[in-house]
Amino acid sequence: MIRILSFCLLIISQSAVGQTLLVLGDSLSAGYQMAIEKSWPSLLEPKLVGQGTVTKVVNASISGDTSGNSLDRLPALLEQHAPAWVVIELGANDGLRGFPPKKIRENLTKLITLSQESGAKVMLMQIQIPPNYGQRYSNAFADIYPELSKEMQIPLIPFFMEKVVMTEGWMMQDGLHPKAIAQPWIADFMQEHITPNL
Repeated sequence: MIRILSFCLLIISQSAVGQTLLVLGDSLSAGYQMAIEKSWPSLLEPKLVGQGTVTKVVNASISGDTSGNSLDRLPALLEQHAPAWVVIELGANDGLRGFPPKKIRENLTKLITLSQESGAKVMLMQIQIPPNYGQRYSNAFADIYPELSKEMQIPLIPFFMEKVVMTEGWMMQDGLHPKAIAQPWIADFMQEHITPNL
């Protein structure tokens, strides 16, 4: 009887871990200059849990992270959390530093592949950078995301910053990061675009 109970608890435990959604991002998802519980991934968790599909949202985002930094971190994160889904919100810091689009694409491809090989389904967020980097570079950067989405047959989530930037009072003084007041809307936006892919 004890063995049966232990086996059942193990199955339940594995099932719960398997319903984890991992958010792999940078400062746009890490809750930059705010309490982590105010960040959109933290606000998203009860929304998805309430729908009965996701049991946990793990915010593995780090401010300043590039696609290469996250690539170094991802294997340990996949082993630790065994996510069923991975949302990749990366590339902004690569673009702001002028990294070659070819290298950014290569890193994102590896992030997607590693996640899929672990058994997770991947969602990729479109990222855009300010036009002052030049039209040619900005376009080459932006094109990475729909191309990867099509090539690797994964959902492409629209860039939530387009709305945030246009809404008065939602951006920090640096002009790059959303304030805490914008996080509830971002959580609703992400719920809307993530839910159909669960």
